[in-house]
Amino acid sequence: MSVYAYSARIITGEEKSLSDYEGRVLLIVNTASRCGFTSQYRELQQLYETYRERGLEILAFPCNQFANQEPGTEEEIQRFCETNYRVTFPLFSKVNVKGPDTHPLFKYLTETSPGVLGKEIKWNFTKFLVNRRGEAVKRYAPQTSPRRIVKDIEALLEKP
Repeated sequence: MSVYAYSARIITGEEKSLSDYEGRVLLIVNTASRCGFTSQYRELQQLYETYRERGLEILAFPCNQFANQEPGTEEEIQRFCETNYRVTFPLFSKVNVKGPDTHPLFKYLTETSPGVLGKEIKWNFTKFLVNRRGEAVKRYAPQTSPRRIVKDIEALLEKP
């Protein structure tokens, strides 16, 4: 099993198969516009600009399950990200990352990369690093700065 078995709606509404990212290193993040960690969008964009040509994709999945910190519409979320952080990496439609309506992708990610709360996602900006074969290899806490995972990203980018 890999992330390539899943699909999700991009923020403009079209269904996107994650198999479209096959062969790339992925950083999958549940995000929110009104969170104390929202400024991580800036670092995520910097990572994307630095490593995209070498094979990195960052996939952002807005989520409103943590203190209602992502209440906006898809259009509002997209405008916020583009205006405030100049985000150019893929934004997906809002998803649930915990509970009975958890998106299947996040069920897979939390089962294969448990965190401090086991299979539960602790908060916004939990990050999952996925290798070129679509396998989740590491999970990072919300407070982990994207800059602090550069070595892990570079190590995966070096592998075919």
